[in-house]
Amino acid sequence: MGRLRTAAVFCVLALVLAVPSPAQTTPATANAAKQITIIRAAQLLDVRDGRVLANQAILVEGDRIRQVGPAAGIVTEFGRGATVVDLGNSTLLPGLIDCHNHILGNPKDQSSTADLRMSSPQQALWGLHNLQIWLAHGFTSLRDAGESDLAYGQLALRNSINQELVQGPRIVSAGNFISLTGGHGDADPLAPDQALPRRPNLADNVGEIGDAVRRDIKYGADWIKLMATGGVMDPTSDFNVQELSEEQMAKAVEIAHRARKKVMAHAEGTDGIKAAVRAGVDSIEHGTMLDEEGATLMQSKGTWLVPTLYTFQHGVEVGTSLGADAVTLEKGKKVLGYQQAAFTLALKHHLKIAYGVDDDPDYVSKEFGALVRGGMQPLEAIQAATVRGSELLGLSDQIGTLDAGKYADVVAVSGDPLADIQAMDNVVFVMKGGVVFKMPAQK
Repeated sequence: MGRLRTAAVFCVLALVLAVPSPAQTTPATANAAKQITIIRAAQLLDVRDGRVLANQAILVEGDRIRQVGPAAGIVTEFGRGATVVDLGNSTLLPGLIDCHNHILGNPKDQSSTADLRMSSPQQALWGLHNLQIWLAHGFTSLRDAGESDLAYGQLALRNSINQELVQGPRIVSAGNFISLTGGHGDADPLAPDQALPRRPNLADNVGEIGDAVRRDIKYGADWIKLMATGGVMDPTSDFNVQELSEEQMAKAVEIAHRARKKVMAHAEGTDGIKAAVRAGVDSIEHGTMLDEEGATLMQSKGTWLVPTLYTFQHGVEVGTSLGADAVTLEKGKKVLGYQQAAFTLALKHHLKIAYGVDDDPDYVSKEFGALVRGGMQPLEAIQAATVRGSELLGLSDQIGTLDAGKYADVVAVSGDPLADIQAMDNVVFVMKGGVVFKMPAQK
């Protein structure tokens, strides 16, 4: 009987997840591969070199781009029988890529016990809701930077999208946060006499980190997420303190790379950043206390940086209004003081930088402005969310530019984002894999 009840619960959940979201305007169909769509607009931005091409069109066949070129020629040759989407005085761009986010749960609950008050199925349902918001903002691909959910709801969502059970951005994902006991990825904030059973993502020595990495790989993680230092959004850790040892992180990298997985490291404090880079991680997340030695090391090793500037700025603005602990707010204020100097060093050393917001998806477009305020040119900020993001994720042959043969991930913004980066807030059209999710509002 217990098995029957469990099966019934999962059947109901599957039916709920299969319902298309309101953001989906054109459902995927079995005949999608035969559909021909022409998308035309006044401008197209070539994100590789910053050229703005006038009166261009994109010919989409099924889920792929077939041709890009002058609109007049494409419409003349292929217009008969095709669906033509005329976006007027808009700028066409590749689908955007957020390389640091957390899909599951309610992003507007920042209390330290939020995850403990929500079941895994409920977190996944919130995740499906959140994914529609990313799509509406033009983000057609995401990298989930780890979750506390021991049932791996983010991987279930990734797989369900790949199987076309539900609609959402394409996802690559880390598993659980691999952390020291009491570290930034320890999801138990309770008193010692109320403590939760020890979780399998905790690793206090080299042997335990091997177990944690292998568990993530076993259950399908694309990336391994390490907590190299303490962080801000917890009531106990110190962002300036290195947590996992260099030896532990090197072992994690060895195991992950052997399994052809990549490794990202949450690293805010200076010592933890350098230890993670020496250990061979593929990307540093945040890097908010990066120093000259660390930047030089990252440059020499080709380590990526995902700086997530806006989330720290926004966190201080929001304060404790969403339930964050007062100690979290104070940590946020302190770490924000290091941010600009570190980012200036990253630009000076020409580090490889990818876009990541690490915040409520309602604010996913705000990182563009933060990157430009921090010293990037508008084109560089857009590249971080397109061609650079695809390179970090190992998907350059599939996404990141508007080229024939790649997925038909296309967005349009109102205005010229090279003249005013705030135009990236005004996404008027979204297509992912040949399916339209957002059209301009009817006037």
